[in-house]
Amino acid sequence: MATDIRTSELKSPIDVAEYLFRRLHEVGVRGVHGVPGDYNLVALDYIPKAGLNWIGNCNELNAGYAADGYARVKGISAVVTTFGVGELSLLNAIAGGYSEYVPIVHIVGTPSTISQREGMLLHHTLGNGNFQVFANMSQNVSCATAKLNDPHDAATLIDNAIQECWIQSRPVYITLPTDMVQKKIEGERLKTPLNLNFPPNDEEKEDYVVEVVLKYLHAAKNPVIIVDACAIRHRALDEVHELVEKSGLPTFVAPMGKGAVNEQLPNYGGVYAGSGSNAGVAERVESSDLVLTIGSIKSDFNTAGFTYRVSQLSTIDFHSTYMRVRFSEYPGVRMHGVLKKVTRKMGKLNIQAGPVPDNQIAKKDQGMSQGEVITHDWLWPRVGQWLEPNDIVITETGTSNFGIWETKFPAGVSAISQVLWGSIGYSVGACQGAALAAKETGNKRRTILFVGDGSFQLTAQEISTMIRNELNPIIFVICNDGYTIERYIHGMDAAYNDIQTWKYKDLVAAFGGREEKTRTYQVKTKREAEDLFANEEFASVKGGLRFVELYMPKEDAPKALKMTAEASAKTNAKQ
Repeated sequence: MATDIRTSELKSPIDVAEYLFRRLHEVGVRGVHGVPGDYNLVALDYIPKAGLNWIGNCNELNAGYAADGYARVKGISAVVTTFGVGELSLLNAIAGGYSEYVPIVHIVGTPSTISQREGMLLHHTLGNGNFQVFANMSQNVSCATAKLNDPHDAATLIDNAIQECWIQSRPVYITLPTDMVQKKIEGERLKTPLNLNFPPNDEEKEDYVVEVVLKYLHAAKNPVIIVDACAIRHRALDEVHELVEKSGLPTFVAPMGKGAVNEQLPNYGGVYAGSGSNAGVAERVESSDLVLTIGSIKSDFNTAGFTYRVSQLSTIDFHSTYMRVRFSEYPGVRMHGVLKKVTRKMGKLNIQAGPVPDNQIAKKDQGMSQGEVITHDWLWPRVGQWLEPNDIVITETGTSNFGIWETKFPAGVSAISQVLWGSIGYSVGACQGAALAAKETGNKRRTILFVGDGSFQLTAQEISTMIRNELNPIIFVICNDGYTIERYIHGMDAAYNDIQTWKYKDLVAAFGGREEKTRTYQVKTKREAEDLFANEEFASVKGGLRFVELYMPKEDAPKALKMTAEASAKTNAKQ
């Protein structure tokens, strides 16, 4: 057992748990997600003392998804679970955060240091005296681990974990044993804010890389920019926006980069995803003699099945920990400083205009005859016409994720999806977290979710958490009888891609939603959808929770989904 620090030696004694939660408050966390368990109960008492709110979720997996969505809006989040059973239920969501660079502080209430040392046969253990097995599992999906087993180094470990979470933009894992919660440590440290600044580049190295970039940029006849997810996750959007606006270069986003640039700029050209790109985009990007990629993640679903056709010989990659110019790599040179200097020094560039996307519905899809069903070709441009500046748009893995590629956003829209990790059901929990973050920042942004019926069934309980916390999301459940993306990969008519039909909108009442604070809708035709989009009460920021059953044909899907699914099936079939 760790020895106590004499209280008389401390200038400002503070309990370990309070110190931890006050540091979280300092970096912007206000709502703490999670599920109570006997190993974390005393620690939870400290949440309100630190000016935080407890957001109890229906299960740990949902809590993790919610923390992920919250962090994507607020910049960082926290989730609390209990030892063993709780933390393992959360692990899928934490792995998603690690995969997609989302900063989540995961706090685990554990048995006391005494119980661990003596190898006691406690509940929530494997019964073999090994108390490190779950921490070892989490270590592979955390960028830092802090085991608060000794008050002498607890504050240092807490500070380091939160700093690494912020700077690396990935989850961290903190264990808080029951006998450490109320141990006294030095509170004077709280007077010194955490240093959340990125370490500066070596100036000589940075200047050299800038000159190399400028040499190729000035020589290029028709350069373009592609912005992707890591520009968002690693907080480089200010630098990106300045480069895009001042250069005037045709600028595109990868699917994971949706929302990274102002899509109302005249030089915004649409989504580049190889064969799944918006109209005219692939031709423009792939004919360019220089492509500046910023924060790119060239995964299968982010490139429509690896159909990304840009040679490295004509590419400059900007990343969070290195730069790559053609085939030369410069480790330790972060993109932030390079982007700033390139923007400042670039001068006049050669520009060939790119395509200009819009939200026009194709003539063949404009029909509004009686009973005409809703199709993806009609829906997603129409959604673009309905969206408002600064909306938060969450799309589920599947038809929604691919459909949103065809939606041109108003300025300031944030897009949340899980293209790389792709855990179905993610978006419902993420919607709760994002809606909470929107509420905490003034309730001036709409939170809008598009999720398929199959995915919704995995995490439907979080509607209850949204109601409990009086959140105002607008939720569209796309009712198309099962797992459409999986049907296109394999088993179009297979029973394993079918689901039980639910009375989805009735769940709002079942979860305790009151009529005066919630609204439900059922939409089966284009005309009904058009009427709904025109309804001002439905579209308002503070209209309470709104839940829409939106029916679409079972076999209808966005073109990009069909292409990507076909490529995925071929990859899976390789021998």
